[in-house]
Amino acid sequence: MMPETPWETLIELPNTDAHNCFACSPVNDSGLQMKFFTDNERIHARVVVPGHMGGWNRIAHGGILSTILDETMGWAGIYLLEQLTLTKTMTIDFVKAVMVGEELRCQAWVQERTGKREAIIKAALYNADDEVCAESNGIFTMLSLALARRMKLTDAVFEKTFFDPLMACKHQGGATAR
Repeated sequence: MMPETPWETLIELPNTDAHNCFACSPVNDSGLQMKFFTDNERIHARVVVPGHMGGWNRIAHGGILSTILDETMGWAGIYLLEQLTLTKTMTIDFVKAVMVGEELRCQAWVQERTGKREAIIKAALYNADDEVCAESNGIFTMLSLALARRMKLTDAVFEKTFFDPLMACKHQGGATAR
């Protein structure tokens, strides 16, 4: 089990309302509205799965837990590797049931950069009792902004409102610790 990092020592990462991501957009009322933090070695997130995202008997749907893990790993790739990332493959071990309405904590870290455009990123999801509920291993494709532009995956607005502030936060030593 990974010891919990004190939240007051973490740096909150900037996000923007210029996108509608189901997992992290602060303006997607149907989404998770995840917020991300860092200690510059890992990405941390806190999230509560709302009731409408449950499966049977108040158990959080596995697809939602997968989304939390995937999004946290994606932010780890973007922030820690300083490139856009796309999930290539992802495996998940569901260890313990998670109930809707319960505060969860997720951590992701870069395990290994396996090539110029590929990295292994891992994540773990914890409940309020600090028990591991799910673990994930992902292979992520890394893209430069130039390549992402050529593939029409990004544009100047995205770069200016999302990627640039995130990288500025990293290179300025982060925002004020919480």
